[in-house]
Amino acid sequence: MLAVVQALTDESFMAQALELAEISANLGEVPVGALVVSPAGEVIGSAHNSPISSSDPTAHAEINALREAAQRVDNYRLVGCSLYITLEPCMMCYGAMIHARIARLVYGASEPRAGVVQSQLRAPGFTFFNHAFEVRSGILAAECSEQLKRFFKQRRQQSRS
Repeated sequence: MLAVVQALTDESFMAQALELAEISANLGEVPVGALVVSPAGEVIGSAHNSPISSSDPTAHAEINALREAAQRVDNYRLVGCSLYITLEPCMMCYGAMIHARIARLVYGASEPRAGVVQSQLRAPGFTFFNHAFEVRSGILAAECSEQLKRFFKQRRQQSRS
């Protein structure tokens, strides 16, 4: 029963992350959204991709959400928190999750080029990191993937015009 409740909760939070990703798309940013959820189930950080609009190469959705959550709890450690992301994270973001001490990573679509959880590096298998966390992938994967495909299709069409 608990697994069913967790699955429904994960889908609900991922749906919220998809809404945040749509904000990115509307700003011309790659559509990625992220949420940090406290152990009590409260969203304490939410963000979308913004490296282009902020002129900040580190302004990935997950970094922005981690920053917001850390400010909100006034601690750089987010012990017990879950991070929901619409796209498999890159190495920079994975490293930030380790430093933040998150408990769970939940993501939607795989990132075949630069994803470090399953697609490329398989970072959770590395034993030299000083922190490990649970990973759940494929939550609303079709929706997350479709959002990205739609964005890049539109971008290609605009570049041809």
